[in-house]
Amino acid sequence: MGRYADKKAVVTGGTHGMGLAVVEALLKEGAEVVLTGRNEKNIDEARKRLDGKAAHVVRSDAASLSDVDALGGVVEEKLGRFDFLFVNVGIAELVPFDKVTEDHYDRTFDINTKGAFFTVQRLAPFINQGGAVLFTTSIADVMGYPGITVYGGAKAAVRSFAKGFAAELLPQGVRVNALSPGPIKTPSMGYPGLTEEEKATHEKEMDAISPMKRHGSMDEIVSAALFLAFDATYTTGIELNVDGGLAQGIIAGG
Repeated sequence: MGRYADKKAVVTGGTHGMGLAVVEALLKEGAEVVLTGRNEKNIDEARKRLDGKAAHVVRSDAASLSDVDALGGVVEEKLGRFDFLFVNVGIAELVPFDKVTEDHYDRTFDINTKGAFFTVQRLAPFINQGGAVLFTTSIADVMGYPGITVYGGAKAAVRSFAKGFAAELLPQGVRVNALSPGPIKTPSMGYPGLTEEEKATHEKEMDAISPMKRHGSMDEIVSAALFLAFDATYTTGIELNVDGGLAQGIIAGG
């Protein structure tokens, strides 16, 4: 019997990258999971990859409040009450400040911020006492880096949500925390619009400024996420950085 055999979870943005890695770790240890995605290709691939497992793949756009509301109905039908909500859906686009359009600004905040808030609002009534909510934030919420000013602002709001929801859900016995990744080795490298050449260049740039001189792995994200989900039972309202020391101002010696 797996470690999470009696657990149920919801993972938004769970059809690729870090979200999918967390989903697969939960399933491997016996959990039942509802996971969402918006990209049809990712949804189809996730359904094939997770076929035969206790996974329910749902098309849901975090920027659409009607989709968020419908997700609540799916969760109630498939899981009833559950133990862990991972609000991981997000979008990052490298756009210099003077090229930012209203559409880019609205899309970034609608998906990363509005979607995150209303997902928790809709699903909170179904979270068991002793359960947990985890937001994915980013080191961009405390660091200045060219091209991600709007994204950093959106994620800073999500960091604030983690504290606010931690207070609001405390009477329900639900912990709320945030996971702040630095550069992580994923298929998109965090920016789906980049070409392979641009990804390679970006990876080299980030490795050069990282105290550990490398990207983190998805396994390292999974370990941190599941720690906050199930093991950190006396921890709420924090943001855990998984960033190789990048956002901590650490300078590598030697």
